[in-house]
Amino acid sequence: MVTPAKYGETSWQLSVQVDQKEGDESMKFKMRVMGDLHIGGLMLKLVEKISKCDWSDHALWWEQRKCWLLRTHWTLDKYGIQADAELRYTPQHKPLLLQLPNMKTIQMTVSFSNVVFKTVIDICRILNIRRPEELSLLKPPDDASKKKKKKDKDSEQEDIWDIDLLSGGPSPMYSKTMKATYDPENGMPMSATSVWFGENPLAESQANLPPAELAKMYQPLSLVDKAVNNAGWLDSSRSLMEQDIQDYDKLLLRFKYNVFFDINPKYDGVRITQLYEQARWSILLEEIDCTEEEMLMFASLQYHICKLTMSTEPLNNSNEPEIDEIEAALSNLEVTLEAGHTDKILEDITDIPELANSLRLFRPKRLTLRPYKEYWFVFKDTTISYYKNKEASSGEPIEQFHLRGCEVVPDVNVTEKKFGIKLLLPVADGMNEVYIRCDNETQYAKWKAACVLASKGKTMAYSSYKTEVKHIQSFLQMKNLAPPPGQAAPDVETMEMNAECFVSPRYAKKHKTKQLTARILEAHQNIAQLSLVEAKMRFIQAWQSLPEFGIKYYIVRFKGSKKDEILGISYNRMIRIDMSTGLPVTTWRFANMKQWNVNWEIRQVTIEFDQSVTIAFSCVSCDCKVVHEFIGGYIFLSTRSKDQNETLDEEMFHKLTGVWMN
Repeated sequence: MVTPAKYGETSWQLSVQVDQKEGDESMKFKMRVMGDLHIGGLMLKLVEKISKCDWSDHALWWEQRKCWLLRTHWTLDKYGIQADAELRYTPQHKPLLLQLPNMKTIQMTVSFSNVVFKTVIDICRILNIRRPEELSLLKPPDDASKKKKKKDKDSEQEDIWDIDLLSGGPSPMYSKTMKATYDPENGMPMSATSVWFGENPLAESQANLPPAELAKMYQPLSLVDKAVNNAGWLDSSRSLMEQDIQDYDKLLLRFKYNVFFDINPKYDGVRITQLYEQARWSILLEEIDCTEEEMLMFASLQYHICKLTMSTEPLNNSNEPEIDEIEAALSNLEVTLEAGHTDKILEDITDIPELANSLRLFRPKRLTLRPYKEYWFVFKDTTISYYKNKEASSGEPIEQFHLRGCEVVPDVNVTEKKFGIKLLLPVADGMNEVYIRCDNETQYAKWKAACVLASKGKTMAYSSYKTEVKHIQSFLQMKNLAPPPGQAAPDVETMEMNAECFVSPRYAKKHKTKQLTARILEAHQNIAQLSLVEAKMRFIQAWQSLPEFGIKYYIVRFKGSKKDEILGISYNRMIRIDMSTGLPVTTWRFANMKQWNVNWEIRQVTIEFDQSVTIAFSCVSCDCKVVHEFIGGYIFLSTRSKDQNETLDEEMFHKLTGVWMN
């Protein structure tokens, strides 16, 4: 038995704040403890002191170290807790405001103690969004709602949907007539898809905002602005509390990794709609650049989707195409994004297809206005050769372009019959710029598809070549603003449409309302027969076809350089960009990456590629963990296959994206 004198020498008073249920004041306790007391024992002593109620969701939080004490078998000594420590006995699940991709805000009770990766999985499960590894949480650019408590949220005018993940009953209610089914044993959603009673409102597209409200949200963004915004991605390997997120803070739920794998309209109604909404807002707010012609195409698709969604007549599912047809169209997404590994090389690879056409070439140089010049082009394997004429093609070419690792940028205006391809070819000191002009849509689709595959090291022998050609042709057809043959132009006077709702505010100012309405309606005639699902998928496909799609920008300082530069990270490559001009300097593909590591002491990322190419940089606009997680995350997602079940290898994700000290 320990004598009082001996106990006094080895014990000390520990301060613990107990957070009670919402609305009740916190309590503070001074507890005499010893260093060999384990965390579970400390919580037991606390519960014995306070009122009898359910404390099962509570855990200890160490304020100074910003960490949860979740290893209940560890002692105070092992954690390093001494008398000056300030502990909180607080709920692990707290209310959070989440803005969805459709710009609607929901209130959810989520885990503040799990790592963000796990918390996002739980959020997506209750929202019925499959493949949660593609999403994450982002701090709002201005962080306007930081540290906003419940007393402040009542004064907000925003319409917030309340979704409670921790209701006591087995079937908690959603506001806005939403319900879901939960596992009553652990209070979390069942592992299968959520059960919705009635239509799931998250699968419905939101109505377009009036032009005045849209104009308030619009803010022109430079590459530097985009880099600053992208610094807000939360660390997936740490909890919300560890990243200073508090009750009722507002975060953005967004598709972070642009590899949309295994989309199936049977199960992905919410996922497809939220993808469409994220794409739609990126166009309307000009977060991604597009041409006038493309803006009109996107406007016509929005108008069509809006008409179908707002129709007073119930949608007839029998008019929807067979699910196999939709899945065939969706496979274009996987082929384009290299996410599905669906490419299978043709059996007879000895007979690789070739292209040979008379095309026009232009190589921009300073102080020159030389026009395009016609040559005979031959596309073989992953190389383009060009000759003076067809007769000379049996000899040596004038020049060859090796396309592996190049950037392929469309230079197209269907209305003006301009079908060009811009190639940015990697060389030792940067990128060489080459323009190739085709004569018609068919020629352009074949050559563009071949260039896209060659940039990834693939030839036209791959089965995805024909799919890519069809995808490009479909995209060109949507961009055609002329009405289909034999169909009269729409009568603008008899149509009711607020055209400014469907284009960005900057573009709306350039055209009169009547002119804009006429052009949108003309473009709409080319897609008027699409079903609702098809229209959303076409919009997403067109979004993915934009040159800037999926690129996240960061300000970095390359080793040996004296100036800051922009680093763009996409699903398959990294791009070094000149900050002053916005032009790419060089590109490195993940396929050529041998290894990468982070020196966490000096916060420097080092990447080694094939052919003895090594780059190193430090991050200026964000912590290097953000960039490290993007690289590792894309590599993790590239390992997915349809043969696997939907269980995520979380351990592998954290190995590729986490902090590993030497």
